[in-house]
Parts: sequence; C-alpha cells; structure tokens
Amino acid sequence: MVSQIPEGLLTYIPVVMLALSLLAAMLIFPLPEERTRLRATVNISAALLKVSLVILLIPVVVDADVRPEFSMSFLPGIDLVLRVDQLSVFFAALSSILWLLTTIYAIGYLKGKKHRSRFFGFFSLCVTATVGISFSGNLITFLIFYEMLTIVTYPLLAHWGNPESLRAARLYLRYTLSGGLALLFGVVWLTIYAGPVDFAPGGAAGVTELAAHSPGIAAAIFAVLIGGLGVKAALFPLHGWLPAAMVAPAPVSALLHAVAVVKAGVFGIIRVIDDVYGVDVAAELGVLTPLLVLASFTILYGSYQALRQKDLKKRLAYSTVSQVSYVTLGIALATMSGATGGIVHLVHQGIMKITLFFCAGLFAESLGAKRVDQLNGLGRRMPGTSIAFTVAAFGMIGLPPTAGFISKWQLGLGALDSSHPWVVAVLLVSSLLNALYFLPVIYSLWFREPELDQRAAEPRALLVPTLSTTAMVIIFGVAASTSFLPLGIAEQIAGAVFSP
Repeated sequence: MVSQIPEGLLTYIPVVMLALSLLAAMLIFPLPEERTRLRATVNISAALLKVSLVILLIPVVVDADVRPEFSMSFLPGIDLVLRVDQLSVFFAALSSILWLLTTIYAIGYLKGKKHRSRFFGFFSLCVTATVGISFSGNLITFLIFYEMLTIVTYPLLAHWGNPESLRAARLYLRYTLSGGLALLFGVVWLTIYAGPVDFAPGGAAGVTELAAHSPGIAAAIFAVLIGGLGVKAALFPLHGWLPAAMVAPAPVSALLHAVAVVKAGVFGIIRVIDDVYGVDVAAELGVLTPLLVLASFTILYGSYQALRQKDLKKRLAYSTVSQVSYVTLGIALATMSGATGGIVHLVHQGIMKITLFFCAGLFAESLGAKRVDQLNGLGRRMPGTSIAFTVAAFGMIGLPPTAGFISKWQLGLGALDSSHPWVVAVLLVSSLLNALYFLPVIYSLWFREPELDQRAAEPRALLVPTLSTTAMVIIFGVAASTSFLPLGIAEQIAGAVFSP
C-alpha cells in the first residue's frame, strides 16, 4: 500500500484532514435551519472522508514507519509544522472515528431543536482544532490549535443559551484561558532558552542541553507547561470546570470527555514528557514523581466525588476526572508497560466514556431521566441503552473482557516494573470506588421495578452510535493482542519511546 501512495500526497494528507472539517464548518454556518438533510450530508461526508484518510495513514505510519510532514513559515526562525507519527495518527484515529459517531448521534439528538447550523459549525471547528493538535509537529503549532480548541468549544457549552449554560461556559473559559496563558508562558520561556522546540523521540536536543546546564530552570518550565495542560486534562485542583460543563447537550459532553478537550490536555502531557523533555531527562530532573503523585490523588479524588453525585452526568464527569488521569499516571511511571497502559487508555477511556454519555443522553431524551434514582427498571424499558451502559460501566471498573481491563492490567504491570509499586494499590482502590458508583446504577437498571412497564423510545440515530462504541469496548478487550488494534499500536509507540 505504501508504494502506491505518492510521497507528495502523503505530505498533504494532514492539511487535507484539517481542511475537511474547516470546509464543513464554512458550509454549515450559513445554512438555514430547515436544510436538515443538506447539513447532515455535509457533516457525515466530511467525517467519512476523514476516517478514510486516517485508515489510509495507519499502515503507512505504523507499519512502514513513514513520517509525512508539512511545514510553512510562521515567525522568524519558527515554522508551523504538521507531522504524522504513530502517536499523532493514534489520536487522530480516535477523534475522527468518534467524531463520525458523535455527528450521527447529534443529528438525532438535536432534531427539531434550534440553532443546529451554529452548533454543527462550531462542532466541525472543534474537530479541526483537535486534528491540528494531533498532527502538530512542534510546540508553537500545538499551542495555536490548543487555544483554538478553547475558543470554538465555548459556543457549544453555551448552546442552550439559558443562565446555567452561560455560567458553565464562562467558568470553562476562565479555567481554560488561564491554562492557555500558563502554557503560552511556558512555551515562550522554553523557546528563549532552548530555541524552537520540535517534537522528537527522546526529547528535543535544545531541551536536553538546557536540562544538563540549568536543571532548575528546566524543571520550572516543565511545571508551568504541565500546569497549563493540566486544566484541560482535569488534574486536581484544575478540574472544577468539568462537572459544571455537564449542563451542555449530551453530544457536547461526549465531545468534551471522549474526543476533544480533556484528551487534548493529556495528549499534550504525553508530548511534553515523551517528545519535548524525553522520559529519561524528565526522570533525572525529578519531575515525574510529583506528577505521578498528583495523578494518583486525582484518580482517587475523582472516584470519591463521583460516588457522591446523584445527577448521572455529574457522576460521569467526576468519573472522567479520575479515569483520564490514568493516562498521566501511565506516562509518569516511566516504564514501557506503564506508558503502553496510559497511551492505550487514551482510546479505551474515550470509547467507554462516550458510550456512557450517549446512554445518559438517551435516558434523558426518552424519559427525562437525569438522576440515578430515576433509572429504576429502565433495563426493561430501554434494553439496548441499558446493555450499552452496563458494558461501558464494566469497562470503567476494569472487568474482563472489556477494554478497561486491558488498560488497568497494563498500568498494573507498569507499576510493578517501576520504583513505585504502591501505584498498584491506587489502581485497586480506584477500581473498588468505580464499582461502588457504577454497580448501584446497573442494579437499578436491571433489578428495580420500573414505574411503567411499556417500552420507551430508543431512536435509531442515537442508539446505533451507542451500540457501535459498545461493540468497540468488547472488541478492544477480547481481541486486544491484534496488532492493528489500540493495544498493539500503543505498544509500538511506547517501544519507540523506551528503545535504546
């Protein structure tokens, strides 16, 4: 396949993928609200084309080890760089596939509601920013798309236009703009000392030299960068915007938790540790252990707070605070198994959490059920949705044969291989807490008596994407050893980081 793809075409694929969702947004914004079919056609066509391009890139980048790159001048001595490597295509595949499914879900969810052209226009811009983050080849390019993501997500959070939505959107903006300023400061500070920083396996050369000559400055810059990224990654105590954002439409919640915002934060943390500083340099600076402790605390804190929530979406939001920190924990362990677990959880958490939010949206749209105590007997009334929720919840707990079990198994191995075996206890306690806040919901769905016996509507446009991601939760667990599935690719990415 590689030989059939001209090298020049490979260079422009990242640009085309960016242009697809940007063009979709420009076509959607001016569409009248009643042009439902045309808007859906533009959305789904762009999403399908993007998935096709990702599928084209995977064997080229993963198997043939080709690195397509596009660059253009931006500032004196600084270029904007789009580069496709294994990690970027991994993240781009996640965002593209889940964008397609979320688009299908959102079309059904917003049927008959107002401002759909505005919603889907900003939705496409949000995916444009996420793809740009995926393919960023240096810190400056990453920063630009990272800040773009902040701005274009705001109208999605404020979509309903009611006071609660507007308050949540403003809170989100305060948090993320503050984090963005910290990230900007860190990028400028690092550029002053190390020059323009390209992402490179093992770390950028200028950063390695800085760490050798001025370890204190290098460590301080690392802390600022992680602090800026930690807002979107929902690390404690920078997570406060995330539960408040649950007033947004269900597709936006899915986007925040599984596709774009929190994933952009942890993706940036992976880049900083693996490709800016390098794992060895970061370990020598002593910055990974504090980050590991912070991630561990966030995992337990998020699980505890989830246990206290009665609102289903807020319970899922605090679950995200906990679960997404597994990625940071895995990278901070500085072992190949831990990195594999953290990287694969980038995808596994995405498919499990998007399934749960799809289910929450179905429960709310079909029956108005938004609280845990309103879910009694819904397994009989909405069996498809309830099965999907149960499978995804089992995955979050880490039960076999789900994708979540694979993530936690790899993280446990990484902890045992590291100098921090106590992390195994964190994983076990977290899984116990996961069970405590998910199993009562599952019990209510299947074993409590419903208020009414008749079946409730499960619209196909909402149920099909939900069952699709549910199938992934099982497939990625049962067939985890298959080389082209997330675990196999994550092992290759981690292997490149820890190779001699």
